[in-house]
Amino acid sequence: MTARSRVAATALSYADIVDLADNAPLVAHVRIRNIITLKPEQAGDVPAGYKRLFIEGDVTGLIRGEAGITPLVSWLYDAPIDARGKLPKLKKAQVILFARPGSRPGQIQLVARDAQIPATPAEIDRVKGILSALVARDAPPRILGLGDAFHVAGTVAGEGETQIFLRTENGDPVSLSILRRPGEPPRWAVALGEIVDEAARPPVPGSLLWYRLACALPPALPARAVRTLSVQDAEAARADYRVVIEALGRCGRTRTPA
Repeated sequence: MTARSRVAATALSYADIVDLADNAPLVAHVRIRNIITLKPEQAGDVPAGYKRLFIEGDVTGLIRGEAGITPLVSWLYDAPIDARGKLPKLKKAQVILFARPGSRPGQIQLVARDAQIPATPAEIDRVKGILSALVARDAPPRILGLGDAFHVAGTVAGEGETQIFLRTENGDPVSLSILRRPGEPPRWAVALGEIVDEAARPPVPGSLLWYRLACALPPALPARAVRTLSVQDAEAARADYRVVIEALGRCGRTRTPA
């Protein structure tokens, strides 16, 4: 068994990796050199089922980090122990670290307890792709919640259009539009801009825009979003919003941020 395969296997989803990458100013590919298990009086508050390790590693590649990184880094890692109290075999293992710079040169701090993952070739490619999407000029903004919803009924039964505005972290406009036509399934799209045009489409599953929506939108349209609508239009807007939520599907998070 190679050092790479000895790292505890993960099953992190696309959403899990974006959660980590989105909050990590420093992402590095590191080969573990030295490991010291801290004594209880040194470790501080460690959750049950974990042991705190002091780890040193050689940087194989800097995936993200504007200020650069030293060739040798050190960090604290809460390693899960098995039923026998044994630690995973991490010596010489290749890992990806999602971190922030520490207080001293060469020191880094993981952004979460599980922000150390195996550096398989596939995982490195996936992380690089996610980071590229996060820093792209046209990257979708973080969604804070729902704004106002509007609904216009058509001239025939079963026809109508709903538009729902989203609140974003940077104030950039994002909106959902849902169009219904008699005898056709409802069609919906997301627009990144002031104008909703024919080019607007639903997000591609597993894309950053899909993540922003699937992992941030509430399961139902709140009352404040339809406060200016008639009862009939509000119900239509709620039904149209359900179309969006069902189409997006589950966010897919498998981890509990810590």
